[in-house]
Amino acid sequence: MPLWLIYHPSGTFTSPETKGLLARDVTSYYTAAGLPPFYVVVKFILTDRENTFIGGENPPSDRPFVRITVDHIAVHTDNNEKHMRYAMTKLNDLLRPHIKEKGYDWEIHVDETPRGLWMINGFRPPPWRSAAEKKWFEDNRPSAWESWGEGSAKEEKL
Repeated sequence: MPLWLIYHPSGTFTSPETKGLLARDVTSYYTAAGLPPFYVVVKFILTDRENTFIGGENPPSDRPFVRITVDHIAVHTDNNEKHMRYAMTKLNDLLRPHIKEKGYDWEIHVDETPRGLWMINGFRPPPWRSAAEKKWFEDNRPSAWESWGEGSAKEEKL
């Protein structure tokens, strides 16, 4: 699951259309890598400029500041510098028309949560790019799947 939390001031992402465009671009980034669309969660969180401080000061009113935090759980960079640089370049490219080209300042960071600490509807997600995950992709929802490597049809729901 990638979870995107987009903290933004009033005057930015003001309509369902502008939010939907960014959310669809974010989703496309991950589905291109084979992740099911329902893994991708994007939340827009409205913040007041008066409640945001950068270097101890509120950001200027004529230059909105957008802060983005991303949790990656389904797939990791494994602390590989080349993979991290590639991912951050792609994310920066993805954000450009939605943030940079609008004249906003922004900051983004990505955390990587261990996959073993993740469940959806009580199911442990199947391995990345496995047949079970491909079924989840096609169905666009989680379902019971056979445990891998245990030689049984044990349901992985805990």
